[in-house]
Amino acid sequence: MAYEEVAIEAIKHALKALRKRHLVEEGAHAPALAALNRPFVLQGSEWKEKAENLEVELQQCYKAQARLSEQLVVEVAESRASKSLLQEKETLITDLQNELNQARDECSHLTELLAEKTKGLELLMAEHQDLKAQLEAMTLRANNAEAENKTLVDRWMLQKMQDAERLNEANALYGDMLDKVKAASIEKLARQQVDGVVRQSEDGAEFYVESSIPSTCKQRIPAHDGGCASIVFEYNSSKLISGGQDRAIKMWDTTSGSLTNSLYGCLGSVLDLSVTHDNKFIIAASSSNNLYVWDANSGRIRHTLTGHIDKVCAVDVSKFSSRHVVSAAYDRTIKVWDLQKGYCNNTIIFHSNCNSLAFSMDALTICSGHVDGNLRLWDVQTGKLLSEVAAHSQAVTSVSLSRNGNMILTSGRDNLHNLFDIRTLEICGTFRSNANRVASNWSRSCISADDGYVTAGSVDGSVHIWSVSNGKMVSTLKEHTSSVLCCSWSGLGNPLATSDKSGTICIWS
Repeated sequence: MAYEEVAIEAIKHALKALRKRHLVEEGAHAPALAALNRPFVLQGSEWKEKAENLEVELQQCYKAQARLSEQLVVEVAESRASKSLLQEKETLITDLQNELNQARDECSHLTELLAEKTKGLELLMAEHQDLKAQLEAMTLRANNAEAENKTLVDRWMLQKMQDAERLNEANALYGDMLDKVKAASIEKLARQQVDGVVRQSEDGAEFYVESSIPSTCKQRIPAHDGGCASIVFEYNSSKLISGGQDRAIKMWDTTSGSLTNSLYGCLGSVLDLSVTHDNKFIIAASSSNNLYVWDANSGRIRHTLTGHIDKVCAVDVSKFSSRHVVSAAYDRTIKVWDLQKGYCNNTIIFHSNCNSLAFSMDALTICSGHVDGNLRLWDVQTGKLLSEVAAHSQAVTSVSLSRNGNMILTSGRDNLHNLFDIRTLEICGTFRSNANRVASNWSRSCISADDGYVTAGSVDGSVHIWSVSNGKMVSTLKEHTSSVLCCSWSGLGNPLATSDKSGTICIWS
C-alpha cells in the first residue's frame, strides 16, 4: 500500500509540474502573439528560432514523461508484489493464530488430564499405603504362624521320636518272634514250593513265578487303529488291558489272544493306563485333558476326573489302598486324586513337565520322571520335593517300580535305561544298546515280576531284554514292524506283552 501511495503522489506532482510549465509557456508565448501583429518577414527568423526551442523542449518533456511512465510501471509492479507478499504474510499470521489457539486448547486439555492423572496417582498411592499396611500385618501373622508351626513341628517330631522308639521296641520283639517262627517252620516253607510257586511267610503276600526269558511271539493281535501307547496286566493275572489312539480301552485273554471286553467313553487318545490292586477299576490318562475311571465288571464310567488344562500323559494307582490316584499332565502339574470321592486332594506345580510317574509301595511317595531329564521324589501329603537326581541327559520317558519296591527303572530319550535305589537314589545299573533307540517321550519300559530282567522297545520294532544281575543283553525279540511304544510283564512272571505305533500287540512266551 505504501508503494502505490508514493506512486500516485509522484504522478500528481508531475501533473502539477506540467500545468505550471504550460502556464509559463503561455506567458512566454505572449510576446510571440504580440509579434504577430508585426510584419511577417521581420518575425520569421524569431519564430523559427522559437519553434526549434519549443520542439527541443517538447522532446525533453516527452522523454521526461516516458521516464515517469516507466518509473510508474515499475512502482506499480513493486506495489502489486508487495501487496501479494502482504497477503501471504496475513494468511501466515492467520494460520499461526489458529495453531496458537489449537495449542492453547490442547494445553488446557492436557492440563485437565494431568490433574485427573494426579488425582488417580494420589488415589493409587493411598491404596498402595493401605496394601502395604495390610502386607505388613499379614507378614506379621505369617511370621507368628510360622513360629507356631515350628513349635508344633518340634512337638510333633518329639512325639514321632517317642513313637519311633516304641515302634523299634515292638519291631525288635516282633523280629525275635518271627525268627523263632521261621526257624521252626523252615521245613514247612520248603514244602510249599510247588511248580516254582513260592508263598512268602507274611500274611497278604503275593504269589509270583520266576520270570523266564521269552523267545517266541505266541500271539500277534491287531488291537487298535492309529497306535497303542499303553498296555498293563491286571494284578496277578494274565489278562491284558490296552489303550490306543482310537480312544478305546480293550481287555484281552493273552492265552487265546481273544478280546474279552471293550470300554468306551474316552474323548481323546489314551496315553497311559493303570488298574487298581483289586482289579476293580481301570484308569486311563487321555489327550482330552481328563482321566477316566471305569468299573471293570460293569464296563461303565464311574468318574471323569477333570482339572488338568493340557493332555494327561501319566497315571498310577496306589498299591497300598487302591483309593488314591496320581496323574501328570503337560500343564506342569502333578495331581493326587481320591478315587472314591472323585476329586483332587493335592496339586504339585513344577517348571518341568512330567512324562511318567509311579507310587512307592507305601503310597507315601511319588516318583516322577521329567522332560529336563531328572527323577524326582515327592511327598504325597505335603507336595514337597523330597529329593531328585539327574537320571538322563534328555527327557525321561518311563518310570516303573520294581515288585519289591526298592528299585526304580527309568528310561530316557538318551537311549539309556537306569536302575536306581529308591532309598538313596544311587544308580544300581545302566542298560544300553546301540540298536536300542527310544521311540517317543512316552515310551514305557518295564521290570520283570522277579526283578531279574529289564525290557525296553526300540524305534526299529525290536524288543531288548537285559539281565539285572550282570547288565548284559540276554535277548532281542523281533516281530513288530513299527516303533515299540510300551512293554509290560505279567505279575505272574509270564507272559511279556509289547505294543507298537501301528496298534499291534505281541504276546511273548
